[in-house]
Amino acid sequence: MLGRIFTVGGYTLLSRLTGFARDIMLAAILGAGPLADAFFVALRLPNHFRAIFAEGAFNAAFIPAYTHVQGKGGADAARLFADRIFTLLFSSQLVLLVVAWLFMPQAISLLAPGFSDDPGQRELAIELTRITFPYLLLITLVTLYGGILNVMHRFASAAAASIFLNLSMMMTLALAAFFPTAGHAAAWGVLISGFLQYFLLAGDAARTGVLPRFARIKFDEDVTGFFRTLGPATVGSMGTQIALFADTIIATFLASGALSALYYADRLNQLPIGVIGIAIGTVLLPDMARRISANDHAGAMAAQRRAFDFTLLFSVPFVAAFLTVPDVIMRAMFARGAFTKADAAAAGATLAAYAVGLIPFVLIRSAVATFYARKDTATPVKSALTGIAVNLALKLALVGSLAQIGLALATAVGQWVNLLLVVGFAIRRGFLDMDRAFVQSLAKFAVAGIVLAAALWGASRASAHWIATFPAARDEIALLLLVVVGAVVYAALIGALFGMRWLKALVRP
Repeated sequence: MLGRIFTVGGYTLLSRLTGFARDIMLAAILGAGPLADAFFVALRLPNHFRAIFAEGAFNAAFIPAYTHVQGKGGADAARLFADRIFTLLFSSQLVLLVVAWLFMPQAISLLAPGFSDDPGQRELAIELTRITFPYLLLITLVTLYGGILNVMHRFASAAAASIFLNLSMMMTLALAAFFPTAGHAAAWGVLISGFLQYFLLAGDAARTGVLPRFARIKFDEDVTGFFRTLGPATVGSMGTQIALFADTIIATFLASGALSALYYADRLNQLPIGVIGIAIGTVLLPDMARRISANDHAGAMAAQRRAFDFTLLFSVPFVAAFLTVPDVIMRAMFARGAFTKADAAAAGATLAAYAVGLIPFVLIRSAVATFYARKDTATPVKSALTGIAVNLALKLALVGSLAQIGLALATAVGQWVNLLLVVGFAIRRGFLDMDRAFVQSLAKFAVAGIVLAAALWGASRASAHWIATFPAARDEIALLLLVVVGAVVYAALIGALFGMRWLKALVRP
């Protein structure tokens, strides 16, 4: 499992790195004003639907169902099941695309009501979203192909696909002079990337002999069972997306640049979520589904515990850095061109608020895997809906005094509620054992995080006067220094608190 995690995590890391290069171009060319806010609305609408129906709910329902059908009826039965799901998925997404195109003004009025005060910005958001929305149809098919390939332990192409989004947008942004606005250039980059990702995954599936084809729709036991689990999974996936929808809606009423601050803060917050949390969850789900199908419940629990340790090992440094030096990170990454240091300060404060909930963000995919692997998508819905209720209540309470920082903080608290409830349900059902070793491990990670945060804070303050003497690239040098200090301190802490035997056991195949 570890090798597959590194495969997914490695490609996801490359995707995030190219994504940062893309965002640096976006920040320098679009800045954080009305044009940028209109584009981010156009980007968020298809991405919200994708996260609800494709990557989130679909994989949670499809991978265990496909694994079960394959184990019960063999490759032919699994292929027929995939063909029927493909036909239904393509048809439903095509209908959604047509409806979205026809009713885009109403959708933008719902998603960005604050734009009504600026008709030009509203029309721009409508135009850009009509360009980006077909991306949803393409990326939904990409998700289906990726789920089939993941069950076959082929993770590389699905993990690498999102790199095309970054490269495509960078290409069109570089040619922005040939488009009506830079926002149009970025929007066309999103759509082009959908086709590139589709052909990558379709090619891999075709070479492997599992590319789905259109088939006569029949709601047999396997298909109806899939939809029985898809429904609750969709409701569960909607929790986080409803919170992000709320962020977008509320932020359109805030000062210009609030949406951009949320976007850039979330982009950095997504680095550990994608590279660590999603990568481990992607590999863990088919592994646990296979173990549970073979009645190896002890092995499934051990795999999940190992996933928790691995996730926390790589996540704690991000939490420490995002909470203590977010301003340095934002300035070094984005403060150039049209993106000012004031914009970086606003985004940095938002990043710190998101970081409060980073641990549950990265752990939730591994936590719910124990339910999804058992085809139980209903139980995580209870925790997700409770978390979203807390999230929305806090948004309304905090936005007046903290603006977009309050929105991010509410999201973080809601995610903690979600994770704690999922863990509680898993313990009560006997899927997770909070034994002494597990509790001690959590305590050691907490100590490591606190000490690392103190070291980063101290190093930042101690080096500020010295770095100020440099003629250029001061923020970049400061960030590089903090990376070196953090790596040395954290490595020493892990070695002292856990020991080499624990590390060897963690990375053992």
